[in-house]
Amino acid sequence: MGGFVEAALARVRRAREAVEAAREAGDAYALAVAADELEDALRLARENGVDTEGEQS
Repeated sequence: MGGFVEAALARVRRAREAVEAAREAGDAYALAVAADELEDALRLARENGVDTEGEQS
């Protein structure tokens, strides 16, 4: 696995963890920010052919 792929998957993993943490905390603002980061991370991965389907936190 290349460095870019590893970094992209790590970014997706961190974003998913942030979404879950914000959800658990009931923090609507943090959830919105984390969801935007996750969307951006997934878009970047998809545009570069990185499979994120099996990448769960």
